[in-house]
Amino acid sequence: MMNNNVETREFQTEITQLLDIVINSLYTEREIFLRELISNAADATEKLRYCRLTENEISESEQPLEISIETDEEKHTLTITDNGIGMTKEELIENLGTIAHSGSKEFIRQLTEVRKAGSGNNTDLSLIGQFGVGFYSAFMVAEKVTLYTRSFRPDSESWIWSSNGAGSYLIEPGDQSNYGTRIVLQLKENAYDFSKADEINRIIKQYSSFVPYPVKVNGEKVNTVEAIWTKNASEISEQEYTEFYKYIDNAFDEPSYRMHFSSDAPLSIKALLFVPGENYERFGFSKMERGVNLFCKKVLIQEKSEAIVPEWMRFVRGVIDSDDLPLNISRETLQDNALVAKLNKVVTGRFLKYLEEQAKDDPAKYNQFWEKFSRFIKEGAASDYAHKDALVRLLRFESNMTAEGELISLEGYVGRMKEEQKAIYYVSGSNRKVIESGPYLEIFKDKGIEVLYTYEPIDDYILGGLPEFKEKKIVAAEQDSQDLPDLDAEQPGNAESEIPEDEVKALLDWFKETLGDRVTEVRASKRLVDSPAVVLSSYGTHSMQKMMQIMNKDMEDIPAGILEINSRHPVIQGINELRKSGDAFAAAAAEQILENSQIAAGLIIDPRSMVNRLYNILERAVVKK
Repeated sequence: MMNNNVETREFQTEITQLLDIVINSLYTEREIFLRELISNAADATEKLRYCRLTENEISESEQPLEISIETDEEKHTLTITDNGIGMTKEELIENLGTIAHSGSKEFIRQLTEVRKAGSGNNTDLSLIGQFGVGFYSAFMVAEKVTLYTRSFRPDSESWIWSSNGAGSYLIEPGDQSNYGTRIVLQLKENAYDFSKADEINRIIKQYSSFVPYPVKVNGEKVNTVEAIWTKNASEISEQEYTEFYKYIDNAFDEPSYRMHFSSDAPLSIKALLFVPGENYERFGFSKMERGVNLFCKKVLIQEKSEAIVPEWMRFVRGVIDSDDLPLNISRETLQDNALVAKLNKVVTGRFLKYLEEQAKDDPAKYNQFWEKFSRFIKEGAASDYAHKDALVRLLRFESNMTAEGELISLEGYVGRMKEEQKAIYYVSGSNRKVIESGPYLEIFKDKGIEVLYTYEPIDDYILGGLPEFKEKKIVAAEQDSQDLPDLDAEQPGNAESEIPEDEVKALLDWFKETLGDRVTEVRASKRLVDSPAVVLSSYGTHSMQKMMQIMNKDMEDIPAGILEINSRHPVIQGINELRKSGDAFAAAAAEQILENSQIAAGLIIDPRSMVNRLYNILERAVVKK
C-alpha cells in the first residue's frame, strides 16, 4: 500500500521462514552479525572497484573506498556505512524482500521436512548453500533495521528500507546524495553492548582484521594488519612475516619455519603457515589447540579450524584462504565435507613436502625442529594413514653408528646398509646408555651392522606397523625373527670348554622344565657374544610390553618370552655343571638368569621376589665352606 510515498511490502513467505531461522536458531554467537554486515559492505565496495576498472562510463569518485562504523551508546544504535555499489529500488526488493536464487527455496523445503521429522538442530544447516543472506543476521541484535542506499549508476535515486523483521518492510525515497549503503541498527535491550566501541573493535579484530578495505570505528582505523598471504612472497619482508606471525598467534617468539604458497588447482588456495620457535607441550603445558584459521576472500570463517588440518598438525600456526569453499548461511559450518577433506589433504601434503625439503637443505636446522616437535610427527605417523609415507620419511633416530645427538632418517639408513644385510634393524630402550649396555646389540656390533635406537613406545608402534621401507623389512632386535643375523659358525674361543651338543639339548630341556610357563621356549642363542642369556619377544617389542604392564597396573604380569642362552658363556657352563651334579642351587641360578634377562629387556620386575635368592647367591660366592 502507498502512504505519502511510503510503500509497505510483505516479505516473501520463504524470507519470513528464513528470518525466523536466523533470529532464533541459526548462529551460535550473535556477534557474527557484524562480520556478515562488514563482509557485505566489502563485497559492495569490491564490486564498485571492479566496475570502475571495466566500465568506461564510470568515473572515479572523491569518495574513498572504505567502511565506516559509528557507535552511539546513548541512542543504542550501531551504523555501518560503505561507499560501494549501492542499490536501486528494484535491487532492494529483489535482494532483501524475496529469495532470488532457485536453490534457496529447495533449502527451505528440505529444512522444513527435517524439522517435521523431529531431528532439526544446527547440524541441519549444512543444507544451506551460499546465497548471501547474512544481512538478516542483523535482526538477532536489532529490534529495527533501517537501510539508506543509492546506486552508483548515474541519475540513480536514493531509497530507505526499514523493517522490524516481523513479516513486512517499508520502502520510501531518501535524500542521500552519495552512492553506497548505510545500515542503522536500533539495538535490542539485551544487545546494548554492541553500541560500545571497544566491543565492536574486538569483534572486528577477531573476524574482519583482513578485510581488503579500511574499516574505521568512530573515525579510527581498526583493521591495521594486512592480509599478506594474498601477496607474492617477493613483496614481503622477513620482518613483515614475523610481525604477522606474532599477530595471529599472540606470540612472543619468532617462527622457526614459514611456508607461503598459492595454488589454483585442484583448489584455489592461498596459505601462510608457520612453525613456532618453541613447543610448550613438551614442558608439560596443556595440549595445544589447532592454530590454523580458515578464511574465504580474507573473511574469517573458522578460527582454529579443526577441519582444515589434522590433529597432529596442531602445532602449526597460520591462515588458509580459499575462494572455492561453499559456506553455509552463517559461515560457521562448511557445507561440503568432501571439499574440506580435499583442502585438508592438499594443505597437509604441501606442508609435509615442505618439511622434507627443509630437512634435505638444512639438516642441522631440521634436527633442532625434530628435538622440539618430533612428538607431532610421530603422532601423525602413527595415526594419519593418508600421509603415513611422507611422515615416515620425516622420522629421525640415533643409532649405534651415530654419535649422541646425531640423527639419521630411514632413507639415510638404507643408503648405507651392508650389501648382505637382510633388514632394517631397531632396538628399544629408555635411553642410549641402557640400550648399549644391553645384550641385543652384541651380534650387530660383531658384524658391524647399524641398528636404530627407539626411546619411546610410539617409535616401536610406528616401526612395528611398517612392513617395509624401500623394499627392506623392518625388524626389532629383541623380537624372534628369521631376519636377524646369526653368529658365524666358527666363533673364537676354547673348544675344550664348549658344552657338548647332547648336553646342550639336555640343558635346554632342563631350563624349560625349571622355568615352566614363565618362558615359551628355551634355545641355544645364535646372537649372543658376551652375555649369558637374552629374552626375545614373540610379539611386539619389550617397550610395548612394558607399556602394557603400566597401563594394566600389573607389574607381576610379565609376558612369557623366548629365553636364549649362550652355551659358550662361563655362567651357563657353570649352571650346567651344577645341573649334572644334582645341586639344587642350579635352579636358583636359572631363575636369576631369566629375571636378569627380563630386567635387561626393560620389563618391570618386582625386586622383592628375588632379594632372598640374590642373598643366597652372594652367600655362596663369598662365604668359605
